[in-house]
Amino acid sequence: MKYENESNQIIELVGGKKNITNLVHCATRLRFSLKNPDKAKKEEIEKLPFVLSVVNSGGQYQIVIGSAVPDYFATIQQLTGHMDGAAGVKKGKWSINSIFEIISGAFSPLIPAMAGSGMIKALLTVLVQFNLLSDSSSTYAVLSAASNAVFYFLPIFLGITLAKKMGGNMYVGGTIGAALLEPSFTGLIELGKTDFIGIPLEAVSYATTIFPIFIAMAIYVYVDKILKRIIFKDIQLFAVPMFALIIMVPLTAIFFGPFGTDVGNALASGVTWLIASSKLVSGFVLGGGMTFMVMFGLHWGFTPITLDNLTNLGGDPVEGMAVAAVFAQIGIAIGFFLRAKKHSKMRALAGPTALTGLLAGVTEPIVYGIILRYKRLLPIVAISGGVGGAICGVTNVTMNAYVFHNVFSIPVYTPTLGYLAGILTALISGAVLAYYFGVKQEEMTDFYPENQQSDGAHEGVETSVTLVCSPVTGKVIPLEQVEDDVFSSGIAGKGVAVIPEDGKIVAPFDGTVVVAFPSKHAIGLRSTAGSECLIHVGIDTVNLEGKYFKALVSAGDEVKKGQIILTFDKEKILAEGYKITTPVIVTDPESIERISYKETSGNITPKSILFSIGE
Repeated sequence: MKYENESNQIIELVGGKKNITNLVHCATRLRFSLKNPDKAKKEEIEKLPFVLSVVNSGGQYQIVIGSAVPDYFATIQQLTGHMDGAAGVKKGKWSINSIFEIISGAFSPLIPAMAGSGMIKALLTVLVQFNLLSDSSSTYAVLSAASNAVFYFLPIFLGITLAKKMGGNMYVGGTIGAALLEPSFTGLIELGKTDFIGIPLEAVSYATTIFPIFIAMAIYVYVDKILKRIIFKDIQLFAVPMFALIIMVPLTAIFFGPFGTDVGNALASGVTWLIASSKLVSGFVLGGGMTFMVMFGLHWGFTPITLDNLTNLGGDPVEGMAVAAVFAQIGIAIGFFLRAKKHSKMRALAGPTALTGLLAGVTEPIVYGIILRYKRLLPIVAISGGVGGAICGVTNVTMNAYVFHNVFSIPVYTPTLGYLAGILTALISGAVLAYYFGVKQEEMTDFYPENQQSDGAHEGVETSVTLVCSPVTGKVIPLEQVEDDVFSSGIAGKGVAVIPEDGKIVAPFDGTVVVAFPSKHAIGLRSTAGSECLIHVGIDTVNLEGKYFKALVSAGDEVKKGQIILTFDKEKILAEGYKITTPVIVTDPESIERISYKETSGNITPKSILFSIGE
């Protein structure tokens, strides 16, 4: 299983398997429901190198991982046995937090389908605008079906995810949603007012609606529990769903559907009224405040309003303004990337997170990895996002399809010029303000490479020295004596080799795992100063395909000097006929030219310095 060691650490620190009642995930977060949140050790979880932040909000214990979250989720599901993800809402536990938890849990599984469908809408818009595809062609019709399906059948998908989240049968929930879209029911729309066993009924279209199915599922889970208490167990398999459908479909069509539709229309009208009252103020509030909603995981509360606006208004002004917050966050990451020195921790963090935000619209790593670490950035993201949101507001920007806010989604916003003016203002102001005012001088440790001495905010004398210690106890020999032409010739890199006395490989410096080979016989590391080294245990041991080796770290993990990162069974490898001579080589060209050798012969320990880079 991928990330098994890391996942076990998370499980233990949230209180163990028995403390987990439910687990879902969104684009970047593991969202736990815990029996006792006090058992979770927040500070220890935040110290894990693969965790960006921890948030306890919306009834969920949220651990921010980043883009690898689906792999962590799948592994934890297998390790804990929480395969169904159902949680339920306990009696007396309805609250604002539980409502946000339900909304988040309902929409999170649908994110890939909704985001992918939205991007197809954006692609179709571009193709039609540039006359590359006719909107009356069959090709357009097929692709349009692909982009519309998840939204048209949203009552079905939400019936499934909501029932699962609240503890009902997910397929019965989906069937209740499907009944509202079934031709027999939709055929009643043309009749206007009709009846069900004498009770007045007015059928309307529930395609793409949100609130009716939310209300129906909130009632259904209780109906399901009551039916299970009063129906004999021997016939529950068919009787419970049968009576649930007989009860819930008519009730939804007669009462919950019309009421939910009225609620959705009222909320959409309220948002429209608020924006009409002052587009400048509403834009500033939404653009400046959305980042803080994301911090607490409450931004999902806007999703039903957004989808309802897309259906009833044809475009959503809320996300049309809130988009500025995303680009303000990206701007901050760009500003810090430019401020940081080469090979620094901040540059390594800010660059990839800014790119992820631009290309995918996922900015939680920026929020938790950068903004919350430097408090000066909080007013900066609010001001930058607020100004950008105000521009979007006064220019009447709307989002016309459900997409993640990124550079590829430009076609779904109108007017284009107003949108570009808003997001560019947010991005540029965020970058400039972060660059000049985002960090105090005493907080700039991560902005310089290891061992760099700084005399000012923007000045420094860079030494960038990496001391490479031996990764293993043994006897050091010159690289030229290694019985392998690739290593002895220096083609693979420069360095020395060690003949190990034991089977423990430790990190030779503080740094990051760059490559963890599937065969586990070798590992690539990058020091905090940016130098890259390869530790290769044995000659031709790749042929063992991982046998006798155990890797204790994965690519992306941070390591400390002396930390055990790999173990191997020396005697069994020798018995297989392989030599265990272990080359320790520098692989990046810039560092190769700066090697100064310290130990090239004799017995050594992990405290011995083999060579330095940059001295």
